[in-house]
Amino acid sequence: MDSTLLAKAIVLGCSAVGAGLAMIAGIGPGIGQGYAAGRAAESVGRQPEAQSDITRTMLLGCAVAESTGIYGLVVAMILLFVNPFIGKL
Repeated sequence: MDSTLLAKAIVLGCSAVGAGLAMIAGIGPGIGQGYAAGRAAESVGRQPEAQSDITRTMLLGCAVAESTGIYGLVVAMILLFVNPFIGKL
């Protein structure tokens, strides 16, 4: 087997594993957003007159938390489709 072909196969395999590990970053935002939505619903139940403030704060927090998941998705897509490491061989 050609050593260049073997090296490319190893790089592609490791890139796929790295992309899978990068997608684990989606677990944190999912848990955080679910927790934030639950606490916001509980807060609105206790103080219905503050619903707009609670909702605004919750949405801002969820948007910030989601950025981590989006960064993980971007890294995974780069590793799978652009794969900058193949050019280094």
